[in-house]
Amino acid sequence: MFRMLKKRQFKKNDFNSMGYAIVKNKENKKNATKITVITPVYNAEKYLKKTIDSVINQSIGFNHIEYILVDDGSTDSSRNILLDYSSKFENIDVVFLKSNTGTPGHPRNIGIQLSNSKYITFLDADDWLEPSGLEILHTILEETGDDYIVGKTIQLQSNRTKIVGEHESCKERRGISPYSIPHIFQHLGPRARMIRASIIKDNHITFPKMKFAEDKQFFIDVLINCNTISTTEQPIYYLNRLDDNKTRLTKQTNIIQKTNCNLKVIKYVINKKLEIEKEKMILNRLYEFDSITRFFTTPHFQKTRLKPIYYYKFNKVLKTTKGLRYEFSENFFQPINKVVYQLFCERKYKDLVKLFEWEKEEKVKDFIIKDTLPYVVAPFLENKFRYIRIPMLAFSIEDYIHDNKYCLHFKVYGDFLGTITDLVIRNRKNIILEYSQPVIIDRSGNGKLELDLGLLSELPSSNYEIFLKYSDYNKLHIRRENDDIQDEYRNRDYIFYKTIYSNVGLRIK
Repeated sequence: MFRMLKKRQFKKNDFNSMGYAIVKNKENKKNATKITVITPVYNAEKYLKKTIDSVINQSIGFNHIEYILVDDGSTDSSRNILLDYSSKFENIDVVFLKSNTGTPGHPRNIGIQLSNSKYITFLDADDWLEPSGLEILHTILEETGDDYIVGKTIQLQSNRTKIVGEHESCKERRGISPYSIPHIFQHLGPRARMIRASIIKDNHITFPKMKFAEDKQFFIDVLINCNTISTTEQPIYYLNRLDDNKTRLTKQTNIIQKTNCNLKVIKYVINKKLEIEKEKMILNRLYEFDSITRFFTTPHFQKTRLKPIYYYKFNKVLKTTKGLRYEFSENFFQPINKVVYQLFCERKYKDLVKLFEWEKEEKVKDFIIKDTLPYVVAPFLENKFRYIRIPMLAFSIEDYIHDNKYCLHFKVYGDFLGTITDLVIRNRKNIILEYSQPVIIDRSGNGKLELDLGLLSELPSSNYEIFLKYSDYNKLHIRRENDDIQDEYRNRDYIFYKTIYSNVGLRIK
């Protein structure tokens, strides 16, 4: 059978009753492994070798890894690449599906069924792993006995990098409840996480048959069944969002199709009848994050004349809230989303559209302080909507450079003053490069810091964003109205400037 597959000459008898054929190197016997890596493949020839090599070259040793790659009917050279690797490595199993399923969920389910290791992790066919990524995750799970761990995902774009789901990897956590992380359900993709296989198999957790949101439902089920989890700051996974990467299924799915899938997940969660606080956390992600933040901010919504389709679909989402035991909008993280919801309920659709246009285009917004709390001003809205609460606001009172030190006096208003811990200076192109310094805010929100330029001398020449970190992982930029200031230190220029959003920024030359 190996030779027939090598030539891509498939016959009916090559496939089992489940609709797939497995290619194994029969000359060698597979040893017991610690981790199963599962990769769904579809027309991924451009990055597939890089993906596979990132698993083979793991520091834990490839002999401890079972690698299952499931091809979903590729028509490019992906199948030949897979056959080549499987012929060289005894612990690479390649699975070919009889027909394309159009979703990575089904290939992942097959990988789970075939897996034999204590732990399972997922890797998409155009992404890759940090060389020590699997060893880091495995070591922590072995030490803690936790059911699940997630580390840092770095998204790669053509001109910058960023951290995805920073709440997941902002600090080292061990043996905690998943529900102790407020945003834990905000990012539920397969990246940078490892799961105890028994959690998946004993609870019969599978990816549902959906073109979109299948991983969302899967990882909701996983987290619901985890007793304790860990998180790590260490980089684990590189998410490929380079401009020339066209293989992503999500690029082929429009927002209406996505919302149809999200509706299925919403109903699925409601039907589970979870404890009320757990249900609130999970559904908030689906209502606020998916059905407002992502739904109305799509470029298509701003441009289309078919906005009534969006309103009809959003109304479908709202109907699912009627039987809830609580007012779902009270759980929103961002107050602006509550305004969107209120505008929609009052059928002020023009104001809703204008609000999103303003939010995107008005980079420097006016603000006021009322009863020591910050609000941004949306001048085009009627009075009851005009002042929109924001969680936190910081602005510079005075800054200057003296004796090779950058001195900054600032004021902070908002709900989380007591949780501010650090000032962070982070490279805009490479987020791994950063410097942080502890900062103290008094009870009135006044803060002062002195930043020694010598401590920044190891940072490369580049532009840097500057922000206060609060509640473990949230960013608070400091508004600045002053002119740029600069100093030369050890033959390098340090320029503290006002960004296009009127925030404090740093340029090192």
